[in-house]
Amino acid sequence: MELAVVGSGEFVTGFRLAGVKKIFEVNNGELEPTVEMILEDREVGILVMHGDDLIKLPEMLRNTINDSVEPTVVTLGGSGESSNLREKIKQSVGVDLWK
Repeated sequence: MELAVVGSGEFVTGFRLAGVKKIFEVNNGELEPTVEMILEDREVGILVMHGDDLIKLPEMLRNTINDSVEPTVVTLGGSGESSNLREKIKQSVGVDLWK
């Protein structure tokens, strides 16, 4: 399983420097088709994106992302809906690891 990151150049730079190979630098118009493509990629286990980018997506795609177990979608930063990492891990693994 691989880690994929999608977002603006500023957002993905740190991940690129950390050695993440699946980096998708996008503009607003490219965001939706890129996220859909990543969700269909069976090699991706975790998708990381900015919280503000999640809000820009259509509601139907946001619902798909919130229900997605594989890949698990984690949002970082932003002023919108925050991703509860504990809930995402519980959803993907099936066990609350903090207990």
